[in-house]
Parts: sequence; structure tokens; C-alpha cells
Amino acid sequence: MSIERETGMKFRFYCAGVYEGTIRFDGEQIMHAKVDSRRRTQMQENVLSAQATYAMPFKHIKQSLQHYVSSDTWGEHLSEIVLGNGDLYRRHIRYTADIDGTERTSQVWARAKETALDVVTLDGSLIAFVVPNRYGMEVLVFEGYEELTPLTAYDDPRLSKPAYGVEELGTDLVPMRDGIRLATDVYLPEGRQPGQKLPTILVRTCYDRNLRKESFKRWANKGYAVVNQDVRGRADSEGELVPFYYERDDSSDTIDWIVAQDWSDGKVGMWGASYLGYIVTAASTSGHPNLKAVVNEVNVGSPFVDTVRKGGTVCSWPLLCWTLAQSVGTRTDFDIFAGKTVSPEKAVDARPIRDIPRQMIGKTSGPWDLWSEHPEYDDFWRNCTFTEKGDQVRVPMFVISGWYDGDSAGVSETWRMLTKHDVPNRKIWLGPWEHGPNRARELQGVSFGNDAVVYDYDVSVLRWFDRFLKDVRNGIEQEPRATYYVVGANEWRTSNDWTPIEAKIESFYLGSDGYANSSNGNGTLTIIAPTGAESDTFVYNPEDPVASSGEREPENMRKHELRSDILVYTGDRLQEDLTVAGELSCELYASSTAVDTDWVVTLSDVDEQGNSIRLSDYIVRAKYRNGLDKPELLTPGKAEKYEIFMQNIAHRFRRGHRIRFTVTSSSKFVSFPNTNTGLNPYDDPSPIVARQTILHSERYPSCVKLPIIPN
Repeated sequence: MSIERETGMKFRFYCAGVYEGTIRFDGEQIMHAKVDSRRRTQMQENVLSAQATYAMPFKHIKQSLQHYVSSDTWGEHLSEIVLGNGDLYRRHIRYTADIDGTERTSQVWARAKETALDVVTLDGSLIAFVVPNRYGMEVLVFEGYEELTPLTAYDDPRLSKPAYGVEELGTDLVPMRDGIRLATDVYLPEGRQPGQKLPTILVRTCYDRNLRKESFKRWANKGYAVVNQDVRGRADSEGELVPFYYERDDSSDTIDWIVAQDWSDGKVGMWGASYLGYIVTAASTSGHPNLKAVVNEVNVGSPFVDTVRKGGTVCSWPLLCWTLAQSVGTRTDFDIFAGKTVSPEKAVDARPIRDIPRQMIGKTSGPWDLWSEHPEYDDFWRNCTFTEKGDQVRVPMFVISGWYDGDSAGVSETWRMLTKHDVPNRKIWLGPWEHGPNRARELQGVSFGNDAVVYDYDVSVLRWFDRFLKDVRNGIEQEPRATYYVVGANEWRTSNDWTPIEAKIESFYLGSDGYANSSNGNGTLTIIAPTGAESDTFVYNPEDPVASSGEREPENMRKHELRSDILVYTGDRLQEDLTVAGELSCELYASSTAVDTDWVVTLSDVDEQGNSIRLSDYIVRAKYRNGLDKPELLTPGKAEKYEIFMQNIAHRFRRGHRIRFTVTSSSKFVSFPNTNTGLNPYDDPSPIVARQTILHSERYPSCVKLPIIPN
């Protein structure tokens, strides 16, 4: 008899190592016998709530159950399997454990292409489903087989165990220094000793504190006090949302409130991702002595680096979708955020820029209006730039991001700040991940391999808090400072720093015979400064901008590189594999017939078929070349030097591939096209056409600088 028949398709369900009851697939229904969160007692079965926020795709499993349990699906001789529903699985790792007195070995099958929904089999029969994710790995497993699944990631005896229920204290309105009160929930471990003092994990969110409430409560299961708060102007908090501006002070004031509570032991940690990641980074610059640990995932950067005014430009869709979604009410409209109810194309083409919110959502946007009142880098923006107070950071920070994170510029800004001030116990983890990390093993047709998704993601986060909030000697701070995944080699590596200390920075020089326009031109990229023509020119028309995706993804730039307003510099075919890992940059010598303009630089990997897969890019506004606080218009025709940051990567260029570097002046789904006038961009001055010149000579050695890892 098969394992499935023996168990009657009734699974035990675990989230972040916490038992959440049973799941049973019963015909057309999915039955859930929950565990009472406070008393940890098993309750009666009911139909799984449609409002359940689990990552496990229960409906997909139910619809495909016959494919998963078929007796001839998981052949021991197979390395790859395509189910009848089209899901592709590849043989992955194995687990061995003593089950009822017999040593048994299971097989994990990694789901490729789609979001990870891994399967564990024993002797060809299904025993578990596994969904890794940011908030805690979720596992459905037949009772008694837990030790044959990735649940063993939670077995480390030094790791905090889910030994408690959760007591919810309700909502407090916590006053800030200006009197504004913020809606704040507290979850405490139920069953703690009377008078026991607790370390606290603080989460401050703009997305409604109830959205991920169940995920955050699992830290309380493991012996932490958890404080979950709406930032000002969002959900149930008072005040108006002014993105970035109040987060440092409001975080500090909230920590003051926490340490004054009778359940607090005085140690506070913070967790945040995306905008919440900006919040924890800003909080770290308060220098609050009770902030002892920070986990910062895919953090949004300071406004002039990553979000509102990336590189000094005026950001378009990545900013618009978020701002409009926050502006329709006090709770986020995620359909706008996802581009479902507001067209990205219509939004970025709408004019005047100041009036876009009214055109798209029928009302004004407070943040949008405020930003338009501060067209230059002034004291308002300084207060929003966390690096302005980087010398105050003392707290151990664990930074997590990936090569396809749209806010990786902010992550790099954070890491440069921590490095500049030599903050002790800083750590970085960079994977082949999107803004929602640890989700899939393939993106845009680029395969990363089975190991791209890990089973210890949330365990690593918990280890960080255990070490610095509970003083558990688990050794995480003694491990290599940087862990990163090399795409192409498809393997994890470590180094004692980021950029890897073993990397050697090598300059690749731009050159041509005078016509680098498009991929059909004669632009070159060499490690020896070229001796041909000294420059290339192109015409930039703000009314005909480049329209690549605007996302940080491995987009094929091939069709865009046929445009004559993109200068394309391509290296020779590589004679051996070449690995690049670390922070990138370029030095560009350029002139323009305009008094202001933008520069967009991109690094790509060109394969034998001519596909040009984007790896890294960035955009800068020329008037800020000497510093954000020193805007200076161009002298038409005068050569200027630009030192341009580029987003980090870890990538292996394969033998036979070519390295490509491109320069242009627009990317409309990243930033509104520069009108080339030098006037206030929010006033929509009439655009003028500019002739752009990129210089590459002994006097003007334009180059891209790549951190090369020795073979």
C-alpha cells in the first residue's frame, strides 16, 4: 500500500518551523484543523479560509494532486520529470533519518521555472510539499516523516524553538515626539515565566500591520516580544504619510516606548524589507543605544539614490506605482501597485508630471505634491538620506538582496555606508533573487539551478536575532562576511567582504572607429586603451525615449540595441570563462550640446546567438556630477567626467560570450526623459534635442570597471 493511502492525504502543516495544524484534501474541499495560536491546542476541522495568507499554493496542489501521487511519477532512475500539469521537477538533495527503527533516505525534487513548490518522496511515493519563502519555509508533510524533509533546518539545538503560544495585547496608540500617535500591536510569548523580561523584534510598516501579522507572530512563538506598528498616515496611525522623512525619529521614539514596558529586557531588534528596509536602515542611523540587531532585506535606498530622484532624475513607474497605491487611502491599493488598474504606459506618458496622480487615480497625492515642491537637493532631502547620518550606525546589520532586486541600488548604498564607517558585525547575503527573494529558480528564461532557492532563509534571520538579542553563541558573526551566488556558475560562494577581497578591479576601455551607434556599429571594449577614433556621437530626442522594461531583470536588450541613439561597445569573444563579482562602476567622459541631460549605462552578457542579457545598469543626471548639493549646468560642448555607480552582480561570462557596455540618455520606465533644458522638471519645459558625445582617448579614457574573480 502507498504512503498516500496509508495517511489518507492528511498532512501536518508547518510555517517557519511552527506547527499550524493539519491540512486534508477532501474531494473539492481543503480542510484545515488549525492550532489555537495562544494555547497551542488543536481545533476542529473547517474549510480552509479564503483569507488565509499562506504561501503554500493549496489550490494548485489540490488541482494537480493526481499528478503528484501517481505511482509511476517519481522514478528513481529519472533526473528530470515533467508532470501532466506541465510542472518541471529536477532531482535535488536527499535526507536520511531513522524512521520507526529503520534508516530511510528521501529524495527532494526541485520545481524549476515557476515559484518553488518542491516535493519530497520516499521510495517513489510523495511524503511532503515544501515552499521556501522570505517569511518562513512552509512544509506539508505526512506525520512521522518530518526528519526526511527540509524541516531539519530548524533542528539546530542553538536555534530558538517554538515553545510558546502567542498572547496578543491589543493595539496601543503610541505617541511620537510631535504628538502624532501610531497604531502599535504587541505579541508576547504565552507561557513565559512570571516577570520574565523579553528581547523585542520591531516591525514598522506602510502596508497595514495586519497584512503579515501571522508571520511576525511566529517570532513570539520562539520567545520574542514582537511589536508591529503602522507608520504615520497609514492604516490606523495618525498623521500624514511623508515617505522617508519621519522614519528615523519615529523608530527611535518607538524604541523608547518599548524599553519602558515591563516585559522588555531593553534589547530591541528590527526587521524590514523594501520600504520597511529603508525604515530599519534609517532607524540604525538614529544611534539608539537599545537597538541591538537589524535584518534589512531588499531595502529601498535614499530618495536621490534609488526611489524618488534616482541619480538625480525624476523616477517614473517604479515610483508612481508605489506612490499612487499609497495615495488612494490609508491602506495600500495593491492592484495599482501591481499595474493592474493603472496602466504603466499611460502613467509614464501622462503630462504634466505634477498632475499625473489626478489623471491616474482622480485625486492629488500628498507625497507627489510635496516632492515637486523640492526640485533640488535641500534640507528636506538631507533628512531623508540615511547616509547623512551614517556615522551614527553601531548596530549589527544583516543585509539581504539579490541581482534582480529593483532596489539593489539602495542595498549598495547601505553596504557602502556600513563599510565606510566600519560597522562591526555587518553581514551581506546576495542571491539570484528578485525583490521578493528566495522564490524561484528561473527568471526571464535564465536558469539559476536547484541551489538558487535555499531552505534556511528564515533560519538565518532567526540566528541573527538569537545571536544579538538573546546572546546565543551560534557563531553566525564568525562566518564569512559575504555570501553570494554566481549566476552562470550557479553556485554559492563566500568572501570576507563585499566586494570579494579576492576580486581584482580591471578597466575595460571604450573604443570605436567613430561609429559605435547600435549593435551594428564598430564599438569595442578592451583591456588596453584603444587608439582609433576619439569619440562617438548620438542624437537624444526626449520625445523618443528608450522603452526597456525598467525592471532589474535579465532582459534581452537585443532589440533596443538596434537604435542609433544607443552607443554599443562590445568585447571580443572570451577565450575562457570570466567571473565578475562585486560593486561595479564606470568612468565616462562626455559632452552635450544641452545644458543638462541624462546618462544611462548598462552592462550585458552577449551569447553566441547575439542575445544581450542585461546584468547591471544605472542612470544619472548630468547637473549633479559634482555632488547632489552642487548642481551645475553643463557648458555645451565641454567634456566632463562622470563617475557612475552601477548595481552589483556576481556573474560568470562563459567562454565564447562577449562583454557589452552601452551608453544612452533615456529609460522612460525608470525615469521621465530629461528635457535637456536644465529647468525644473516638474514644470514640464518644452524638450529640446541634444547631440551627445562620448569621448574615449588617451586624454579621456572612458571605461567600465569590473571586479574580476581569478579562475
